[in-house]
Amino acid sequence: MEYKDYYKILGVDRTASDSEIKKAYRKLAGKYHPDKPSGDETKFKEISEAYEVLGDAEKRRMFDQLGPNYQNGQNFTPPPGFEEMFGGGFGGAEGFGGQGSADFSDFFESLFGFGGQTQSGFSGGFQQKGEDQSVKVLISVEEAAQGAEKSLSLQVPTAGLQGQVTQKRKQLNVKIPAGVKQGSRIRLKGKGAPGFGGGPNGDLYLEVDLQRHPLYQVDGKDVHLDLPLTPWEAALGTKVSVPTLHGNVHLNIPAGAQSGKKMRLKHRGLGKGDSAGHQYVIVQIHTPPADSQTAKDFYQQMADTLPYNPRAHF
Repeated sequence: MEYKDYYKILGVDRTASDSEIKKAYRKLAGKYHPDKPSGDETKFKEISEAYEVLGDAEKRRMFDQLGPNYQNGQNFTPPPGFEEMFGGGFGGAEGFGGQGSADFSDFFESLFGFGGQTQSGFSGGFQQKGEDQSVKVLISVEEAAQGAEKSLSLQVPTAGLQGQVTQKRKQLNVKIPAGVKQGSRIRLKGKGAPGFGGGPNGDLYLEVDLQRHPLYQVDGKDVHLDLPLTPWEAALGTKVSVPTLHGNVHLNIPAGAQSGKKMRLKHRGLGKGDSAGHQYVIVQIHTPPADSQTAKDFYQQMADTLPYNPRAHF
C-alpha cells in the first residue's frame, strides 16, 4: 500500500511543534470542511487522519520510527521488528482499542490497527468559528461626530437547513459611536458567517465610509472649512458665526486677513474629549462683482484711493 507522509499532508516540517501542527490542521480543516462551499470530503478526511497521528505524541513517535526512507516508496511494509517494538499495535482490529474500520486509510490501519473517529471528529464533531465578515456602511460626517442609531439593510451570511451558507438580506439596528472616522471598524459580535459543527458564529465588521459634505473636508480626525469673507471684512477685521460639527461658534477675524489664512478651533473635529481632532477655518476672500455702474465707480475710487500692487514682489 502507498506510504502517506502526514507531515506533507499538513504542510509542516518533521520538526514542527505541537502548536504548529495544530495550527496547520485547523487552517486546512476549516478550508476543506464538507460543510463549506470550498469543502472537499476526501481531502478533509486525509487531513483529519494526518492530525490523528501527528496530534498524538505516541502515534507521532510510532510514525516517526518509519524514517524518511519510506517517504518516496509506493508500497508500505512495516520495518522488521516494528510490530514487536510497539506490542503488536498494528495489523489487527483490536490493536489500539478495538474500534474497527471506519474512515481511515489502509496505511493508517496497517500502522495502528484500527479505524475509528479522529480527534478532529470529521464524522460530525469538528467545530470551528465562522469567518468574520466586513461590509462598508455610509454615514454622514455629523453622524460620525455625534453618534447615531441606524437601521441598515445588509447582506448577512446565514446557515441553511443542510448547513450551506447563503447570503440573506436582513435589517440590523446599529449604534454608531460618536467619534468614528473614515475607515473605523464597528464590531457586531456573532453577526458574521455561521460556525461549523456547532462552533460560534464569526463577527461582522462595519467599515465606516464618510459621505462627502457640502461644507467640510475631513482629514483623519481633523475637519477643514473654507470661510468666505468680503474684502472689507478681511481688511477691517470682524466677528463671524462659524458652523462646526458641534454647533456654531463665534470666530474673531483679525484685520488684514488674507486668503488662505488658517485658524484653528481646538477639539472641534472628530473624536472625543482631548483626543478629538480640530477644525481648521481657511479664509477665502470673495470679491463682489462690478455688475453696475455704481459698483464700477466704487472700485475705481478704491483703485485711485488705495494704490496697492499685490505683485510687487514679482
